[in-house]
Amino acid sequence: MAEPLKVLVTGAAGQIAYSLLFSVGKGDVFGQDQPIILVLLDIPPMMGVLEGVVMELNDCSLPLVKGIICTHDLEEAFTGIDVAFMVGAMPRREGMERKDLLKANVKIFKQQGEALDKFAKKDVKVLVVGNPANTNACICAKYAPSIPKENFSAMTRLDQNRAQSLVANRLGVPNSDVWNVIIWGNHSSTQFPDVQHAKVKIGGEDKNAFEAVKDDSWLKNEFVSTVQKRGAAIIAARKLSSAMSAAKAACDHIRDWWNGTQEVGFNFQSIFSINLIFLKN
Repeated sequence: MAEPLKVLVTGAAGQIAYSLLFSVGKGDVFGQDQPIILVLLDIPPMMGVLEGVVMELNDCSLPLVKGIICTHDLEEAFTGIDVAFMVGAMPRREGMERKDLLKANVKIFKQQGEALDKFAKKDVKVLVVGNPANTNACICAKYAPSIPKENFSAMTRLDQNRAQSLVANRLGVPNSDVWNVIIWGNHSSTQFPDVQHAKVKIGGEDKNAFEAVKDDSWLKNEFVSTVQKRGAAIIAARKLSSAMSAAKAACDHIRDWWNGTQEVGFNFQSIFSINLIFLKN
C-alpha cells in the first residue's frame, strides 16, 4: 500500500465537513488503495463537537484511515499536509454587511495562508470551499507565496453538478451521460451556466446538449435562474444550507484534480469545474 496522504479539513466540526469526511475516509476521493491521515481543524469552542465527529469516524472503522489528528492549532494542522479542504469560513449572519464578512474572512485566510506557507508541503493542493470562495482563495494564495499559485482553487463544482443534473433531468438521461457543462463567474447569483459546449449521450450517440434540449427559452431563463438560486431554494426548503451536495462537489473537485478526468470526447470538465485562481505579482 502507498504511503498515507495527510489530508486537512478545516471547519471540521461543521455541516459540510460532516458529510465530507466519510467520503474522503472511505476512498471516494483518492482511491481504494490510498491510505490517509485525516487532520481536523476547528476553533477552540468547537473542540467538543469535533471530538464527537472523531468518535463517529472511529466507529465507521474505515480501513483507509490510518490516523486522525484533531486540533485547533495551525502549526499542528498544516504541518506536512498533501491536500487541504478549506471548508471553514465566517458565515454571513443576519444584519452583517458584506464588508464585515470580508474583514472576518481576511483574518482567517491570511492566518491559514501563512500556515500553509510555513508548514505545508510545497506541492500541497488547496481547495477553498468556504464562501466567498474566490476571494478567500485569493487571500490564502497571497499569504502563501512559496506555494505555486496554480495549487490554489475555489470550488465551482457544486454549480456544475447542479447544471449537469438539470440538463440530464430535462432530457431523461443519467447524470453521467452529460458532460462539458461550464460555469462562468463566481459561486453567486451572477454566475452563468453554459451548455453551448456540453455533450449528452442519447440512444448511444453523443449529441450537443444545447441542440438536444431544443428549448432556447428554458436554457436562457429557467435553467440559468435555477442554477443561480439553487442554494437559496434549498435553504428555504430545508431551513439549512446545502451541505450534502457541497461536500459531494468538494470530493468530485479534488478527485478529478488529483486523478484527472475520464476521456469523454474533448473533456472540459477538468478545466472548468476546478476554477483555478492564478495570480500575478
